[in-house]
Amino acid sequence: MTQPPSKRHSNRRLQTRIVRAEDQLAPGFESFAVPVTRASTVVFPDLATLRALDWRNDAQWRYGLHATPTSLTLAQRLAAIEGGNHALLQPSGLSAISNVYFGIVKAGDDVLIPDNVYSPNRDHAEWLAHDFGLTARYYDPMIGAGIADLIRPETKLIWLEAPGSVTMEVPDVQAITTVARARNVITAIDNTWSAGLAFRPFEHGVDISVQALTKYQSGGGDVLMGATITADKELHLKLKLARMRMGIGVSSDDCSLILRSLPSMKVRFEQHDRSALALARWLKTRSEIAAVLHPALPDCPGHEFFVRDFNGAGGLFSVVFDERYTPAQIDTFCESLELFSLGWSWGGAHSLAMPYDVASMRSASRWPYRGTLVRFYVGLEDEADLQADIERCLVALG
Repeated sequence: MTQPPSKRHSNRRLQTRIVRAEDQLAPGFESFAVPVTRASTVVFPDLATLRALDWRNDAQWRYGLHATPTSLTLAQRLAAIEGGNHALLQPSGLSAISNVYFGIVKAGDDVLIPDNVYSPNRDHAEWLAHDFGLTARYYDPMIGAGIADLIRPETKLIWLEAPGSVTMEVPDVQAITTVARARNVITAIDNTWSAGLAFRPFEHGVDISVQALTKYQSGGGDVLMGATITADKELHLKLKLARMRMGIGVSSDDCSLILRSLPSMKVRFEQHDRSALALARWLKTRSEIAAVLHPALPDCPGHEFFVRDFNGAGGLFSVVFDERYTPAQIDTFCESLELFSLGWSWGGAHSLAMPYDVASMRSASRWPYRGTLVRFYVGLEDEADLQADIERCLVALG
């Protein structure tokens, strides 16, 4: 006679009982935190279930690399924030950009990229062009409907960045996507600047939105992650297949950190926005500054599209110093700041500053300024203290 499972288990040796523990937990525990589910192996009840798996079915658990309850919860929440239907997580924002390239284009295809694009995107495109037979061409970010003149039969993807994350031009997204859809070209936008809060890409004809979750979604400057978000299921599956073939996955622990930060993201974004705009307006009054590039200010290129399409600006903007100051002087200015640290990325509580040589970063459009650009990220420090810090260093410039 076969023993019941509990009897069989009690007869097993200690090591087996440790590995195959039968935990006894009272039901009914509930909290606001999303449980962290870590897994590589996913266990199936029977072989029929295992053999019926279909990678296209997002409702099936297959392997921890592809999804866990923790990562899928984050993906669903991100899609809802962005106004999309599907989201895929990647280990970084650049990985999300790479997922778009490998999911959409192949050797012989042509990609159009704005001249103010995030520099690692440019580097990625150049690598694919050099080693994989892609054609990468750059366009003036303010081209609008004029993008039609650049589209070729082999053009399969148009990148947008709104605004440019260094130079802050705001493109006419609707004009570009209208042309792209008429010519059956997929559009992808790096929407990190707005975090999906200030700009809803699918309402403006965009096909794919890329987010660097490292920024506002994390909010702590301590997590690397990215996402591709789509409204269309077929497009989602193309990206999902490419991600699966490249073996891309994310840590459930990292997902839990972002899930913990998401409820406060909008509140933090609005505070960054208020402080940054106040500092930008003040900097416009300073004689040391030749231009303030903040999309909410009327003289920023594309301001009319910002007013039409955006709802907020967050904490990132740039200034151009008067050309009488040398790059070395601007380096000293940045290094002298006490409340603005030197470092890449943004989106956390700490303010940052970084100088750029913009002219060297462009190939298809003319940069109209001769002075050095400094990009400010305004964190959550007190606005008056940040202003005093900048003013002290401006005075020291002489």
